Amino acid sequence: MMWVLYGLPAVHPHSMLVITINGTGMAIELTYIALFLAFSLGAVRRRVLLLLAAEVAFVAAVAALVLNLAHTHERRSMIVGILCVLFGTGMYAAPLSVMKMVIQTKSVEYMPLFLSLASLVNGICWTAYALIRFDLYITIPNGLGVMFAVAQLILYAIYYKSTQQIIEARKRKADHVAMTDVVVDSAKNNPSSGAAAANGRY
Repeated sequence: MMWVLYGLPAVHPHSMLVITINGTGMAIELTYIALFLAFSLGAVRRRVLLLLAAEVAFVAAVAALVLNLAHTHERRSMIVGILCVLFGTGMYAAPLSVMKMVIQTKSVEYMPLFLSLASLVNGICWTAYALIRFDLYITIPNGLGVMFAVAQLILYAIYYKSTQQIIEARKRKADHVAMTDVVVDSAKNNPSSGAAAANGRY
């Protein structure tokens, strides 16, 4: 929502791509949230509603303050742009916890490749757009996003083989446990065969 506010003509004129692309993204995200709320229950639904209400209230407050107290496009762009840099950087930095888990476990199971690629492409496109117009507030978070995405892909390349080995080892262990369970269940269901085998040994 902050990027939609940033792209408004009253805040940062001539930003049609910013407002249309981020407006479309916001509509898609609201659809996801609506679906979640439709199928969630109790405390989980209330928590999401509270978070959504808090976010809407925050953006509305920022919009009201900026439009009423800042009287030039430059000042409005600066205030909203700084907030967009903070939130945009936070969005791209969110996978850092997953990257830490990858390093600790030497497995990329919980870091989807296509999400990292999409993040890289998104960051490159917005950085290129920002450099053409030289918009510092778009350049900073998306430039950092490119670096974070490249770091994720490097980790993916480093730990891909070890991930396959971990998955294979887990599969072999699961197969062994399943086979053991089958043998135990068979012995429980056929006690006479076990007794006969014991008599044959003695």
